Amino acid sequence: MKDYQRRFIEFAIKHGALTFGTFTLKSGRSSPYFFNSGLFSSGEALALLGGFYADALQDSGLKYDVLFGPAYKGIPLVSAIVVALYNKYGVNAPYSFNRKEKKDHGEGGSIVGTKLVGDIVIVDDVITAGTAIRESVQIIKAENATLKGVLISLDRQEKGTGTDKSAIQQVEDEYGVPVLSIVKLADVLEYLVEAGGYDKAVEDIKAYRQQWGI
Repeated sequence: MKDYQRRFIEFAIKHGALTFGTFTLKSGRSSPYFFNSGLFSSGEALALLGGFYADALQDSGLKYDVLFGPAYKGIPLVSAIVVALYNKYGVNAPYSFNRKEKKDHGEGGSIVGTKLVGDIVIVDDVITAGTAIRESVQIIKAENATLKGVLISLDRQEKGTGTDKSAIQQVEDEYGVPVLSIVKLADVLEYLVEAGGYDKAVEDIKAYRQQWGI
């Protein structure tokens, strides 16, 4: 595990975005942990979060022309990421996001920011069913641009409903692009073991991965 990944997990726990216990997911599964990026809800937290995304993107070496943040969660994320890329790495990355409804006055259209041209990386928090990603791909195709990859915060490494593949693996297979993440669940587990004091969470996550992991 890399230093920025370890710091991201510490950051997520500190802000209550990553918690341990018993949680019923939308899928109906009982999960021993829960991740809620909506709790990164201050200027400091958003600035730090953007920095972790920037670290992961730079670390990947993935080449791109524009970063795209799908409405609504992707809008503050992509904004924070490009600021962090500039401040931390001197990278002046173009970005854009979409409106949910097309604007019929002023500049019009549904895309705000840089035009979607060339190779595009979608940024989002997590991929649960892949619906937001598929909607974003349609937007990108409509602009005659090309999906290059997806960048998220946490890969749950968990089977989807009715399949042995995760939602992330399904996206990768369907579009032939990588889905990058700041951390994977395996990294979280490694951190909890190293940190100590999380014995029950470690055992519960191991059991959960035995049943639902990929």
